[in-house]
Amino acid sequence: MLNTNGVPDKALIKTKFPDEKYLIKPLAITECYEKIPCNPCSTSCPFDAIYIGEDINTAPIVDFEKCTGCGICVYNCPGLAIFIVQKLNEENARFKIPYELRPLPIKGETWSGVNRAGEIITKVLIEKVSLTNRHDRTALIQVLVPLEYINDFVTIRRQI
Repeated sequence: MLNTNGVPDKALIKTKFPDEKYLIKPLAITECYEKIPCNPCSTSCPFDAIYIGEDINTAPIVDFEKCTGCGICVYNCPGLAIFIVQKLNEENARFKIPYELRPLPIKGETWSGVNRAGEIITKVLIEKVSLTNRHDRTALIQVLVPLEYINDFVTIRRQI
């Protein structure tokens, strides 16, 4: 699917997620599916939890034992290809996603949750919006997503 329409299929997406036992804490998920020269995620991680190796074209690998879910890699990724996810309970997951569109959402608003094909799949609650000078214009948006969409959700869209 990725090479046909630019959208990874469910099986490919799941290869980026850890075993469910790790999702009790926030973790970085890197969705780098192509070999491109890039390494800001690994150089910005203060915990050495993201490994690229000698070849800068290698897709990053997250060490889920070391990752703290701090989110530094999220806003340092020029491709917006990293997000943080945590399973909160049997109903909800918390995501921290990069967001560069304006206007920014506001805490407490309900927005549409969108999948990788750009389709609206659910409603999500905006829990927090962070944008500091350190973020360099990439906001970190924290959203509450129904758990059934943990492998489908990727971003938000303002409800019309």
